[in-house]
Amino acid sequence: MQSLSAFRKALLGWYERHKRDLPWRETRNAYHIWVSEIMLQQTRVAAVIPYYERFLARFPDPPSLAAAPEADVLAAWAGLGYYSRARNLHRAAAAITEAGEFPRAFDEIRALAGVGDYTAAAIASIAFDLPHAVLDGNVMRVLSRLDNDFSDIAAGKTRRRFQQRAQQLLHPSQPAAYNQAIMELGATVCLPKDPQCLLCPVSEWCAARRNGTQPQLPVKGRRQAPVKVERTVLIIERGGRLLVWLRNHDSAKLKGFYELPDPERLPSAKPGRPVGEFRHSMTNHQYRFKVHRATVKHVPEGFLWVARTDLSRLPVSTTTRKALACAAGFDSRPA
Repeated sequence: MQSLSAFRKALLGWYERHKRDLPWRETRNAYHIWVSEIMLQQTRVAAVIPYYERFLARFPDPPSLAAAPEADVLAAWAGLGYYSRARNLHRAAAAITEAGEFPRAFDEIRALAGVGDYTAAAIASIAFDLPHAVLDGNVMRVLSRLDNDFSDIAAGKTRRRFQQRAQQLLHPSQPAAYNQAIMELGATVCLPKDPQCLLCPVSEWCAARRNGTQPQLPVKGRRQAPVKVERTVLIIERGGRLLVWLRNHDSAKLKGFYELPDPERLPSAKPGRPVGEFRHSMTNHQYRFKVHRATVKHVPEGFLWVARTDLSRLPVSTTTRKALACAAGFDSRPA
């Protein structure tokens, strides 16, 4: 690329004028930045902001997070999904607390539970101004268009080459601002389906724009067709208490979370009136849930009654929350 210094200057100048006002950009606290980066994995910015603020209010530092029971951490995380992120935060907080401070070297940050190359680079650069380039989906899209590169970004060799390219472009004395700027460019201007090239501060360096190929980039491996699944959940209530079951700690997913029963798990239940339905997507699965009121005479082992007032303090799955919202909406409708 010609005039690398001019490219960096244009990108950084644009970022300073147009960056979004986000709470994690107001701090250089490594713990706060770490929490934000973990929450932002596979989750939209708008969804993360209230969780980030509540989480830090409840767990303001690594010792407070490490000392909390896992159930409290999961309850604070409930609704964000991908709950292994919360468990890894909890584990890593214990390691940080034992060490006495947040690690300051890239390799030490990378060694924390749940931290990969991208997250380690983000924390190292933003919190400590270490010259490590970030490479996430937004950055790969920007790089593929800058270089008009039609390589498959799902391939490991492409990612390794893009990582080298990102490191070449990184501003060595301003890594924090540069990394955030190039991610911001991908998130707000160099969009997947409708790139805003007329607003791009580095369009003159973009080979894809010169060739008119920006809508075709980046190239991704072919995705699998989604798997569609239909499920039913039951709302069984007595005296303001709900019947739920708790996933064991050896469960393949959502371990430690409370769930509403379904007909397969509770065959003795007698389904009643339907109260609604909702859709829920997770990885490559698209679920359609039907929600029914139900009754049961005998509660088998493994189930428990939980007061509705206690739900906010417990780790409850997103699908359970959606099912209860369906019932609340149905019950509030005029007859």
